[in-house]
Amino acid sequence: MKEQQRLQKYISDCGLMSRRRAEAEIANGAFKVNGEVAELGTKIVPGEDQVIYHDKEVKLRTDRYTYIMLNKPVGYVTTMRDEQGRKCVFDLVSDLGKRVYPIGRLDIMSEGLLLMTDDGELANKLTHPKYHIPKIYRVTTDRAVSTEEINALKEPMEIDGYKIKPCKCTLITQNRYSSVLQMTLYEGRNRQIRKMLESMDIGIRSLRRISIGDIKLGNLPRGKWRRLTKSQTDYLKTYKNK
Repeated sequence: MKEQQRLQKYISDCGLMSRRRAEAEIANGAFKVNGEVAELGTKIVPGEDQVIYHDKEVKLRTDRYTYIMLNKPVGYVTTMRDEQGRKCVFDLVSDLGKRVYPIGRLDIMSEGLLLMTDDGELANKLTHPKYHIPKIYRVTTDRAVSTEEINALKEPMEIDGYKIKPCKCTLITQNRYSSVLQMTLYEGRNRQIRKMLESMDIGIRSLRRISIGDIKLGNLPRGKWRRLTKSQTDYLKTYKNK
């Protein structure tokens, strides 16, 4: 008798989406197994049970996974489709010839490094709360930021009722009208930098992610993508918290 596995793991193994997103879609009734709407807790036998998502069968991949980095411009949402008709990152990678999905998010007004893959297990790992892979941002503010304010940004803060982990914050350059900060985060709270600065009445002119761990954006042009090297994918697969 073949071994059963949870539906969300099968979906992730197929590279369709991360396990957590699959759980949400299952809860919303988006999947059918053998013609019946699936529920959380549904188990299947891969290769025997039929899984359907939006009228298409979900099958295990036989080819290798794809891993890319994208330099996301401002004005694009980090989704593959948008009900409001906004521009999506999918539009920028449609020439790849494969469906890849974002690992994490950048809000519509932020730009920079976005990793994308069809490897659902890796995406699930890197977005899990226990993996605090550092993410580095360059932030241009709408006024000069004081030394005291920079020091305050390094301390634990409460955002939306949650006490965030301390981050690194250094001043790169400054004039009378603005400051350029480099901020390193160790968790992926929604719009965290914007909320941190907003709590101190500091506005943002631009926010760009320049690296995720050891993977750097470099000189990749805005709106363009490239494949990750083997050493970069190996780094992500074997990453452990320091």
